[in-house]
Amino acid sequence: MTRILEGLRYTVDLGGPVVMVLLVISVVTLATILYKLWQFSVSGVGRHRALKESVAAWDRGDRSAAESALKQSKSYLAPVIKMAFAAEPEDTKRLEAEAEVRFARLEGGFRLLDSVAQLAPLLGLFGTVLGMIEAFQSLQDAGSQVDPSLLAGGIWVALLTTAVGLAVAMPTAMVLSWFEGRMDTERVTAERAIASVLHPQGHRDGVVQTAAEPTHA
Repeated sequence: MTRILEGLRYTVDLGGPVVMVLLVISVVTLATILYKLWQFSVSGVGRHRALKESVAAWDRGDRSAAESALKQSKSYLAPVIKMAFAAEPEDTKRLEAEAEVRFARLEGGFRLLDSVAQLAPLLGLFGTVLGMIEAFQSLQDAGSQVDPSLLAGGIWVALLTTAVGLAVAMPTAMVLSWFEGRMDTERVTAERAIASVLHPQGHRDGVVQTAAEPTHA
């Protein structure tokens, strides 16, 4: 841990305020990613087994089994499907809007991650330009006593900010792409579930099963 802190301190000393800003951004980005992972886990993103069983039962006309399976579901989409059970086919837009409200909560923070992925390399490039200006100023001040190592040292220090910017941006872009892919899958799941509930196969076949009726002797 001490070596890591010393390495960060050395990098900040070399890269200057731009590197400091990038490191602060990286901490905020990491906190956002960890929070989104926790939120996805708590909401049951990708875990819709009971919900799908409920929708499948409803689709084949077994309403009792559908309602029973839905009660076992921990999915954040369960309230939407429960509303769909009592809805009419023309209520599709309203149900999709209810699902979008839940998607919007899960997608909170995506814009921040997208901004970091786009701006971090630009901040790094900005730091590099500032470093190059400083390096050439030092070269000019040296006059006729030009030392090539002075210019080379200034250049590699200047390029350090670009490297830090890319190191922040690339993982952020990859994680954001993964998050967005998961949400695309969630939308497909929700749309399919709503369509299956509002237009069940069992209803088209004229089969609707409710709770078992008592057998008369």
